[in-house]
Amino acid sequence: MNTIKLRLLLEQFFIEDIGDRDVTSELIFGNGKTGSMVFLAKEDGIFCGEQVINTGFRLMDENCQVNLIAKDGAHVKKGQEIATISGKISALLKAERVVLNLVQRMSGIATKTHQALSVLDSGKTRICDTRKTTPGLRMLEKYAVRCGGGYNHRYGLYDAVMIKDNHISFAGSISGAVETVKSSLGHMVKVEVEIETEAQLKEAIESKADCIMFDNRTPEEIAEWIGTVPKEILTEASGGITLENLHSYRNCGVDYISLGFLTHSVKSLDISAKVIPE
Repeated sequence: MNTIKLRLLLEQFFIEDIGDRDVTSELIFGNGKTGSMVFLAKEDGIFCGEQVINTGFRLMDENCQVNLIAKDGAHVKKGQEIATISGKISALLKAERVVLNLVQRMSGIATKTHQALSVLDSGKTRICDTRKTTPGLRMLEKYAVRCGGGYNHRYGLYDAVMIKDNHISFAGSISGAVETVKSSLGHMVKVEVEIETEAQLKEAIESKADCIMFDNRTPEEIAEWIGTVPKEILTEASGGITLENLHSYRNCGVDYISLGFLTHSVKSLDISAKVIPE
Protein backbone atom coordinates (compact mmCIF):
# COMPACT_ATOMS: atom_id res chain seq x y z
CA MET A 1 0.00 0.00 0.00
CA ASN A 2 1.23 3.50 -0.82
CA THR A 3 1.81 4.98 2.64
CA ILE A 4 2.16 8.54 1.29
CA LYS A 5 -1.25 8.26 -0.36
CA LEU A 6 -2.71 6.67 2.78
CA ARG A 7 -1.53 9.58 4.89
CA LEU A 8 -3.06 12.10 2.46
CA LEU A 9 -6.36 10.20 2.45
CA LEU A 10 -6.49 10.10 6.24
CA GLU A 11 -5.72 13.80 6.47
CA GLN A 12 -8.71 14.57 4.22
CA PHE A 13 -10.98 12.23 6.18
CA PHE A 14 -9.95 13.81 9.48
CA ILE A 15 -10.51 17.31 8.09
CA GLU A 16 -14.03 16.27 7.05
CA ASP A 17 -14.83 14.87 10.50
CA ILE A 18 -12.99 17.27 12.84
CA GLY A 19 -13.31 20.54 10.96
CA ASP A 20 -11.63 23.21 13.07
CA ARG A 21 -11.65 21.19 16.29
CA ASP A 22 -13.25 18.43 18.35
CA VAL A 23 -15.27 20.60 20.72
CA THR A 24 -16.32 17.77 23.06
CA SER A 25 -12.95 16.08 23.61
CA GLU A 26 -10.93 19.28 23.85
CA LEU A 27 -13.24 20.86 26.43
CA ILE A 28 -13.39 17.76 28.62
CA PHE A 29 -9.82 16.46 28.38
CA GLY A 30 -7.71 19.36 27.11
CA ASN A 31 -4.41 18.45 25.51
CA GLY A 32 -2.57 16.78 28.35
CA LYS A 33 -4.57 13.85 29.74
CA THR A 34 -3.54 10.42 28.50
CA GLY A 35 -5.31 7.08 28.29
CA SER A 36 -5.62 3.81 26.39
CA MET A 37 -8.21 2.04 24.26
CA VAL A 38 -8.55 -1.37 22.66
CA PHE A 39 -10.07 -2.43 19.34
CA LEU A 40 -12.25 -5.51 19.80
CA ALA A 41 -13.78 -7.82 17.18
CA LYS A 42 -17.52 -8.16 17.81
CA GLU A 43 -17.90 -10.96 15.27
CA ASP A 44 -15.72 -13.55 13.52
CA GLY A 45 -13.97 -12.49 10.34
CA ILE A 46 -10.75 -11.54 8.55
CA PHE A 47 -8.94 -8.48 9.91
CA CYS A 48 -7.53 -5.82 7.60
CA GLY A 49 -6.23 -2.36 8.51
CA GLU A 50 -2.88 -2.46 10.30
CA GLN A 51 -1.51 0.56 8.45
CA VAL A 52 -4.71 2.54 8.89
CA ILE A 53 -4.57 2.11 12.67
CA ASN A 54 -0.85 2.89 12.83
CA THR A 55 -0.94 5.92 10.57
CA GLY A 56 -4.30 7.27 11.69
CA PHE A 57 -3.61 7.51 15.41
CA ARG A 58 -0.07 8.78 14.91
CA LEU A 59 -1.38 11.59 12.71
CA MET A 60 -3.29 12.80 15.76
CA ASP A 61 -0.54 12.12 18.29
CA GLU A 62 2.91 11.31 16.94
CA ASN A 63 3.93 9.99 20.36
CA CYS A 64 1.04 7.56 20.80
CA GLN A 65 1.84 3.88 21.24
CA VAL A 66 0.14 1.37 18.93
CA ASN A 67 0.31 -2.35 19.66
CA LEU A 68 -1.11 -4.41 16.78
CA ILE A 69 -2.21 -7.79 18.08
CA ALA A 70 -3.85 -9.05 14.89
CA LYS A 71 -2.07 -8.95 11.52
CA ASP A 72 -3.64 -8.18 8.14
CA GLY A 73 -5.29 -11.30 6.75
CA ALA A 74 -5.61 -12.95 10.16
CA HIS A 75 -8.77 -14.73 11.28
CA VAL A 76 -10.25 -12.99 14.32
CA LYS A 77 -12.90 -14.32 16.66
CA LYS A 78 -15.69 -12.47 18.43
CA GLY A 79 -14.27 -10.81 21.55
CA GLN A 80 -10.66 -10.96 20.33
CA GLU A 81 -8.39 -7.96 20.85
CA ILE A 82 -7.12 -6.48 17.57
CA ALA A 83 -4.99 -3.57 18.77
CA THR A 84 -4.33 -1.38 21.78
CA ILE A 85 -3.55 2.33 21.48
CA SER A 86 -2.21 4.67 24.17
CA GLY A 87 -1.75 8.44 24.00
CA LYS A 88 -3.48 11.77 24.53
CA ILE A 89 -7.16 11.12 25.16
CA SER A 90 -8.27 13.99 22.92
CA ALA A 91 -6.17 12.57 20.05
CA LEU A 92 -7.50 9.05 20.54
CA LEU A 93 -11.08 10.28 20.40
CA LYS A 94 -10.46 12.46 17.34
CA ALA A 95 -9.03 9.53 15.37
CA GLU A 96 -11.28 6.76 16.67
CA ARG A 97 -14.31 7.03 14.35
CA VAL A 98 -12.49 7.59 11.06
CA VAL A 99 -10.04 4.76 11.76
CA LEU A 100 -12.81 2.41 12.87
CA ASN A 101 -14.96 3.16 9.82
CA LEU A 102 -12.10 2.30 7.48
CA VAL A 103 -10.91 -0.78 9.37
CA GLN A 104 -14.43 -2.17 9.64
CA ARG A 105 -15.03 -1.74 5.90
CA MET A 106 -11.65 -3.18 4.90
CA SER A 107 -12.15 -6.14 7.24
CA GLY A 108 -15.62 -6.69 5.80
CA ILE A 109 -14.17 -6.83 2.28
CA ALA A 110 -11.39 -9.20 3.37
CA THR A 111 -13.96 -11.41 5.08
CA LYS A 112 -16.27 -11.50 2.04
CA THR A 113 -13.34 -12.30 -0.25
CA HIS A 114 -12.27 -15.18 1.97
CA GLN A 115 -15.86 -16.44 2.00
CA ALA A 116 -16.03 -16.31 -1.81
CA LEU A 117 -12.80 -18.30 -2.08
CA SER A 118 -14.20 -20.94 0.27
CA VAL A 119 -17.42 -21.21 -1.75
CA LEU A 120 -15.60 -21.47 -5.10
CA ASP A 121 -13.06 -23.96 -3.70
CA SER A 122 -11.05 -24.11 -6.92
CA GLY A 123 -7.41 -25.01 -7.41
CA LYS A 124 -7.33 -23.24 -10.80
CA THR A 125 -9.62 -20.21 -10.81
CA ARG A 126 -8.67 -17.03 -8.96
CA ILE A 127 -11.12 -14.56 -7.44
CA CYS A 128 -10.53 -10.90 -8.26
CA ASP A 129 -12.22 -7.55 -7.71
CA THR A 130 -13.61 -4.91 -10.10
CA ARG A 131 -13.70 -1.11 -10.39
CA LYS A 132 -16.96 -1.08 -8.41
CA THR A 133 -15.24 0.48 -5.43
CA THR A 134 -16.13 3.41 -3.19
CA PRO A 135 -14.77 6.66 -4.71
CA GLY A 136 -11.69 7.68 -2.74
CA LEU A 137 -11.25 4.26 -1.13
CA ARG A 138 -10.09 2.14 -4.08
CA MET A 139 -6.54 1.64 -2.82
CA LEU A 140 -7.79 0.51 0.59
CA GLU A 141 -10.57 -1.69 -0.75
CA LYS A 142 -8.34 -3.44 -3.28
CA TYR A 143 -5.73 -3.99 -0.57
CA ALA A 144 -8.45 -5.59 1.55
CA VAL A 145 -9.30 -8.00 -1.29
CA ARG A 146 -5.67 -9.13 -1.31
CA CYS A 147 -5.74 -9.60 2.47
CA GLY A 148 -8.78 -11.86 2.01
CA GLY A 149 -6.85 -14.05 -0.43
CA GLY A 150 -8.14 -12.54 -3.67
CA TYR A 151 -6.42 -10.76 -6.54
CA ASN A 152 -6.75 -7.31 -8.04
CA HIS A 153 -8.17 -6.59 -11.48
CA ARG A 154 -7.03 -3.31 -13.09
CA TYR A 155 -6.85 -0.37 -10.69
CA GLY A 156 -8.44 2.12 -13.06
CA LEU A 157 -8.79 3.18 -16.67
CA TYR A 158 -5.05 3.82 -16.91
CA ASP A 159 -3.29 0.50 -16.27
CA ALA A 160 -4.96 -1.88 -18.74
CA VAL A 161 -7.11 -1.81 -21.86
CA MET A 162 -10.56 -3.29 -21.36
CA ILE A 163 -12.78 -3.19 -24.43
CA LYS A 164 -16.36 -3.51 -23.20
CA ASP A 165 -19.72 -3.65 -24.98
CA ASN A 166 -20.10 0.11 -25.32
CA HIS A 167 -16.57 0.47 -26.72
CA ILE A 168 -17.42 -2.20 -29.29
CA SER A 169 -20.71 -0.51 -30.19
CA PHE A 170 -19.02 2.85 -30.74
CA ALA A 171 -16.03 1.34 -32.59
CA GLY A 172 -18.17 -0.88 -34.80
CA SER A 173 -16.32 -4.15 -34.13
CA ILE A 174 -13.99 -5.94 -31.75
CA SER A 175 -11.29 -6.31 -34.40
CA GLY A 176 -11.43 -2.62 -35.24
CA ALA A 177 -11.18 -1.60 -31.59
CA VAL A 178 -8.28 -3.97 -30.85
CA GLU A 179 -6.40 -2.97 -34.00
CA THR A 180 -6.75 0.74 -33.19
CA VAL A 181 -5.54 0.22 -29.63
CA LYS A 182 -2.59 -2.00 -30.52
CA SER A 183 -1.36 0.43 -33.15
CA SER A 184 -0.48 2.90 -30.40
CA LEU A 185 -0.21 0.81 -27.24
CA GLY A 186 3.01 0.11 -25.40
CA HIS A 187 4.07 -3.52 -25.13
CA MET A 188 3.68 -3.59 -21.33
CA VAL A 189 -0.08 -2.94 -21.32
CA LYS A 190 -2.49 -5.87 -21.71
CA VAL A 191 -5.69 -5.87 -23.76
CA GLU A 192 -8.87 -7.51 -22.48
CA VAL A 193 -12.04 -7.91 -24.53
CA GLU A 194 -15.52 -8.50 -23.15
CA ILE A 195 -17.64 -10.95 -25.18
CA GLU A 196 -21.24 -12.13 -25.02
CA THR A 197 -21.59 -14.39 -28.10
CA GLU A 198 -19.64 -17.15 -29.84
CA ALA A 199 -19.13 -14.86 -32.83
CA GLN A 200 -17.57 -12.21 -30.56
CA LEU A 201 -15.41 -14.87 -28.93
CA LYS A 202 -14.05 -15.93 -32.32
CA GLU A 203 -13.40 -12.30 -33.27
CA ALA A 204 -11.58 -11.62 -29.97
CA ILE A 205 -9.37 -14.68 -30.49
CA GLU A 206 -8.55 -13.67 -34.06
CA SER A 207 -7.72 -10.15 -32.84
CA LYS A 208 -5.14 -11.66 -30.46
CA ALA A 209 -6.56 -10.21 -27.25
CA ASP A 210 -4.47 -10.95 -24.15
CA CYS A 211 -7.53 -11.77 -22.07
CA ILE A 212 -11.15 -12.59 -22.87
CA MET A 213 -13.99 -11.95 -20.44
CA PHE A 214 -17.14 -14.05 -20.67
CA ASP A 215 -19.78 -11.50 -19.69
CA ASN A 216 -23.06 -12.72 -18.17
CA ARG A 217 -22.55 -16.23 -19.53
CA THR A 218 -23.67 -19.35 -17.69
CA PRO A 219 -21.08 -21.86 -16.45
CA GLU A 220 -22.36 -24.30 -19.08
CA GLU A 221 -21.87 -21.80 -21.91
CA ILE A 222 -18.38 -20.94 -20.72
CA ALA A 223 -17.39 -24.60 -20.40
CA GLU A 224 -18.65 -25.21 -23.94
CA TRP A 225 -16.94 -22.19 -25.53
CA ILE A 226 -13.64 -22.07 -23.63
CA GLY A 227 -12.10 -25.00 -25.52
CA THR A 228 -11.59 -22.75 -28.55
CA VAL A 229 -9.50 -20.23 -26.59
CA PRO A 230 -5.71 -20.64 -27.08
CA LYS A 231 -3.79 -21.37 -23.88
CA GLU A 232 -1.82 -18.12 -24.13
CA ILE A 233 -5.03 -16.07 -23.77
CA LEU A 234 -6.25 -15.61 -20.20
CA THR A 235 -9.96 -16.05 -19.51
CA GLU A 236 -12.30 -14.38 -17.06
CA ALA A 237 -15.96 -14.75 -16.07
CA SER A 238 -17.99 -11.82 -14.78
CA GLY A 239 -21.56 -10.55 -14.52
CA GLY A 240 -24.49 -12.12 -12.70
CA ILE A 241 -22.23 -14.12 -10.37
CA THR A 242 -23.32 -14.11 -6.74
CA LEU A 243 -22.16 -15.86 -3.61
CA GLU A 244 -25.15 -18.17 -4.03
CA ASN A 245 -24.28 -19.37 -7.56
CA LEU A 246 -20.50 -18.96 -7.42
CA HIS A 247 -19.91 -22.67 -6.76
CA SER A 248 -21.45 -23.56 -10.14
CA TYR A 249 -18.51 -21.82 -11.89
CA ARG A 250 -15.95 -24.04 -10.14
CA ASN A 251 -15.26 -26.25 -13.14
CA CYS A 252 -16.05 -23.95 -16.06
CA GLY A 253 -12.34 -23.53 -16.82
CA VAL A 254 -11.70 -19.78 -16.53
CA ASP A 255 -8.54 -18.35 -14.99
CA TYR A 256 -10.32 -15.56 -13.12
CA ILE A 257 -13.76 -14.69 -11.79
CA SER A 258 -14.28 -10.98 -11.07
CA LEU A 259 -16.85 -10.14 -8.41
CA GLY A 260 -18.29 -6.67 -7.91
CA PHE A 261 -20.00 -7.62 -4.66
CA LEU A 262 -16.66 -7.92 -2.89
CA THR A 263 -16.62 -4.11 -2.66
CA HIS A 264 -19.85 -2.51 -3.88
CA SER A 265 -22.31 -3.97 -1.35
CA VAL A 266 -20.20 -5.53 1.37
CA LYS A 267 -21.17 -5.43 5.06
CA SER A 268 -18.54 -3.97 7.37
CA LEU A 269 -17.10 -6.27 10.02
CA ASP A 270 -18.30 -5.22 13.47
CA ILE A 271 -15.36 -3.85 15.45
CA SER A 272 -15.56 -1.55 18.49
CA ALA A 273 -13.18 0.67 20.44
CA LYS A 274 -13.30 0.42 24.23
CA VAL A 275 -11.48 2.42 26.90
CA ILE A 276 -8.95 0.43 28.94
CA PRO A 277 -9.51 1.35 32.63
CA GLU A 278 -6.47 2.67 34.45
